[in-house]
Order: sequence, then structure tokens, then C-alpha cells
Amino acid sequence: MSPAAAATAARILRQLRHDPRTVVLLIAVPAVLLALLRYVFDDERFFDRLAPQLVAVFPFVVLFLVTSMATLRERQCGTLERLMTLPVGKLDLLFGYAAAFGLVAVVQVTVVVAAALGLGMEIEGGLWVLGAIALADALLGIALGLFASAFARTEFQVVQFMPAFVMPQILLCGLFAPREDMQAILEALSYAMPLSYAVEAIGDAASSTDVTGDLMANTGVVLGCAVLALVLGAATLRRRTP
Repeated sequence: MSPAAAATAARILRQLRHDPRTVVLLIAVPAVLLALLRYVFDDERFFDRLAPQLVAVFPFVVLFLVTSMATLRERQCGTLERLMTLPVGKLDLLFGYAAAFGLVAVVQVTVVVAAALGLGMEIEGGLWVLGAIALADALLGIALGLFASAFARTEFQVVQFMPAFVMPQILLCGLFAPREDMQAILEALSYAMPLSYAVEAIGDAASSTDVTGDLMANTGVVLGCAVLALVLGAATLRRRTP
């Protein structure tokens, strides 16, 4: 990590330290949602099937929203404009944001996995594999949030981007219905959704103790999409929201 990216990450973490309510929401909300799922349906087999995928989906959604709003707020208050007058690359800034929220994602995923286990989730594979895939998915949410923030002028518009960037992925990723059972056009679209690969990797990790080539390939697609979103975010980054 470059010194500029490290300095940006340190600044974001200092800001989060002085905003305990946001930190609590980031860490607690996915675990609370898992608990609601467990006791609303009150079906252990249903929870065992769905919980591993939601361990990845919940951090993805929450970090997308928080990251995009935080970046937009910094643009609105002029922080990005001041930073970009310095000899700092746009990609360094975005990697700094990603690193800061990535550390938050590590804590968030750890809490979510612990909560799922406490609620009775049982998996065949190793917990470290499940946690690594969930972290990759959280990083994808961070990267897409940074990319989406470039196109929003208000925080309300960020919320409006949720249906465009997040909901199609949730609907088509295989969480509610197997992708191969979808209509041909929807199945084809699902292959363009990085969340589909994350859900497939989580399914492999939950059902097998082996780290297969398909699991590694699907996780690699998720991480590759995260890097691509950061690069595109740097290319579209503006100093200030007009």
C-alpha cells in the first residue's frame, strides 16, 4: 500500500472511531438480521441452507451502502477536493478507503460468522474458508459502493442506487432459486453478477471440506470484480459533487 493510501485509510479509521453509532450499526446489523431469520422461520434445516450465503450477502449490502454514503459525504464537504490538490493518485485514495472499510469488514464478518454459529449453523467445510469468501464479498460491496458514489449527487440518490447495483444481484445470484432453474435470459444475466460467484463459492465451502478449483475460481472472480470496480471508480472520481 502506498503512503497516500495508508494515510487515507488511517484518516477514515479515525473518523469511524469518533462515530460509534455507525460502527455499532456496521457490526451489529448483519448479526441481528441473521437472528431474525433464524427465529422468524424457526426451521434449523432452512437456516443451515440459507445462513452461509447470507453471511456473505449481508456484509455486501451493508458495506455498499455505508461506503457509498461516506465517500459522497466527503465529496460534498470538499474533503476530496482538498486531497486531490495534493500529489495523490485517485486510485491511492480509493484503495485507502477500501483498506479502511476492509478492516471494518474483517470485524463485521467475524461477528456475523460467530453469530451464525451461535444460532446453530452447521457447515461441512472450514470456517476460515467461509470467512475468507465472506470477506471477499464484503470487499466487493465496498468497491461497488465507491464506484456508485461517483454517480450520486445526494445521499438519497445513493439509496436509489441500491435497486440498480444490489437488488438484481440478490435476486439472480441463486439465493432464492437455483440459477439453472431460471429462464435462459435470467440465467445468462446471472453470470454477469459477481454476487452469483460469491454465493456459489459459499455453497461449495459449506458443503465440502475440500478447497476445490471451482471454489478458488469463483472467489477469484469476486476479487477481480472488486479490483475492477475500484479502477473504474478512480476513472470516474470527481473532486466535488456539483
